[in-house]
Amino acid sequence: MKIIRTWKGWTTLENASIYEALLINEVFPAVKKKGVDGLEKVSISTMEKNDEMEFFLVLQFDSLDSVKKFAGESYNKAYIPDNAKRILKRYDKTADHFELKEELRLK
Repeated sequence: MKIIRTWKGWTTLENASIYEALLINEVFPAVKKKGVDGLEKVSISTMEKNDEMEFFLVLQFDSLDSVKKFAGESYNKAYIPDNAKRILKRYDKTADHFELKEELRLK
């Protein structure tokens, strides 16, 4: 059963590109290096709103066990490395988890 983990964080407009680069080049490569093989996909979406950049992250895991390997036993708690916390203006303290039922590829 695949698990979808969602989370939101906000940066200033000036820090948006810095945070995006941090996610792509440091945060998620470090997660994979730690042996979280069950993290299959990461989607990073943004929306400019009220002089902030909202980041919406969607992570796909192969199982709940992989989520726990990523975030620990208290896996509902947000996973935010210290270097990311310094860039974020604010963020959700928790993440949501959904069971992936279907994934449709429409052409």
